[in-house]
Amino acid sequence: MSDFRQPGPPVWRRLDSVTQNVKERAEPARRENSGNGDGAYEDSAYEDSRYEAVRSRDARFDGAFFFAVETTGIYCRPSCPAVTPKRRNVRFFATAAAAQGSGFRACRRCRPDAVPGSADWNVRADVVGRAMRLIGDGVVDREGVAGLAGRLGYSARQVQRQLTAELGAGPVALARAQRAHTARVLLQTTGLPVTEIAFAAGFASVRQFNDTIRAVYAATPSALRAAAPARDRPARRGATPSAGIPLRLAHRGPYQHGPVFDLLQHEAVAGVEEVSGPPGRRVYRRTLRLPYGTGIVAVDERPGGPRSGTGGWLDARLHLTDLRDLTTSVQRLRRLFDLDADPYAVDERLGADPRLAPLVAARPGLRSPGTADPGELAVRTVAGRAEAERLVQRYGKTLDAPCGALTHLFPEPAVLAGAEPGGPLGALAAALADGALRLDPGADRDDAERALLAVPGMDARTAAVVRTRALGDPDVAPPGTAVPDTWRPWRSYAVNHLRAAGEWEQHR
Repeated sequence: MSDFRQPGPPVWRRLDSVTQNVKERAEPARRENSGNGDGAYEDSAYEDSRYEAVRSRDARFDGAFFFAVETTGIYCRPSCPAVTPKRRNVRFFATAAAAQGSGFRACRRCRPDAVPGSADWNVRADVVGRAMRLIGDGVVDREGVAGLAGRLGYSARQVQRQLTAELGAGPVALARAQRAHTARVLLQTTGLPVTEIAFAAGFASVRQFNDTIRAVYAATPSALRAAAPARDRPARRGATPSAGIPLRLAHRGPYQHGPVFDLLQHEAVAGVEEVSGPPGRRVYRRTLRLPYGTGIVAVDERPGGPRSGTGGWLDARLHLTDLRDLTTSVQRLRRLFDLDADPYAVDERLGADPRLAPLVAARPGLRSPGTADPGELAVRTVAGRAEAERLVQRYGKTLDAPCGALTHLFPEPAVLAGAEPGGPLGALAAALADGALRLDPGADRDDAERALLAVPGMDARTAAVVRTRALGDPDVAPPGTAVPDTWRPWRSYAVNHLRAAGEWEQHR
């Protein structure tokens, strides 16, 4: 089936238990109109469900959609604490870019651009999901729409048409919204000059930067900086390129920090990663190879946010050699920590299974960690931890400015392919280096798994791990195991629950 014919389930079908009564009340109208081919009922029920989420300030929907108020010209997240507007004045949008394209500016109170990304982009394997993951990684800023389309295997016109039809905005508008958000973060959390921020955020000129900030936030860059929330101002005074950029990596719903940091600590490769501190207060640090330079990131285990059950954030600090890598590095961290997941949908489905119900109740919001570097993850999965550490010390690039125990970047596939050409590791590195195997955010998961299994010495279990972690597939069952279909589309999370409970070997 074509990518263009595989849309994921609408968010309202997965998260509307709180609004089910709305659709039930509309059922007589649906039956009355069911034979006339009119889709008005579907649209009306869809929007009524969304309005119920807005009226109840339901944070579960933050990032899943946005609403705008025609009388004020402002768009918000569903949980915005402002007075609920009248239904007739509200419009709904799938993305912030679509709201901006319709002339609405971002709410200064709820900061809708700071919400977690839609979980649909992680779940969906179609062209829209793949495109959104690539746009998040900064591909449009670096390679343009033509580069995005080439990675997806479609024409630029096809990609533009599909994104606009489904999301209300094309790739340029989506990338523009992302650049505006990056600029706001830098303006409000760092003391960098405005001109440096403009180019660091990906804008082609200072004029384009100023025009976009005015259009999106109805303020000049200087005014936006002055309006920074009080909690960000102390960090901003000390935030310089050398001191790092403080970030709050938002997530929706509950988040189980312990199992994620346990896994990262267990897997940490010396020279590239380290985890320090006691459980509950650990700090994960690692090096990053990025499109324009390198980076070092530190992420705190301690939860941030007033109530972890309704969302929160992970505190992080980024040190970058080139600020243009900010957007890309943030997106890679979000994939590593699975911050765009929809724990409500996952827990609802898995909690209905008798075997998993007590596990879900014990660990609501358990995540399925990904990776900050898909190629590195694949090599480490094949090589094992001890061999990976040897590869780092022998072939990894030494940082120009080592930071404590972080001294190297993980070796690139091309280097490994030339240095160690034999065996499964050499074959894997060669496939990654020559493009026969693609593991970037826009890769087709089925194609990537077939390419993995074509690598000499690769087994199905290793390929499943790579598909789960490197490609972020939420619905992978280990081969050769009896996993019920009722766990779909969250089988990766189900397996993590079993492992966390000790009912499944970590490296089974």
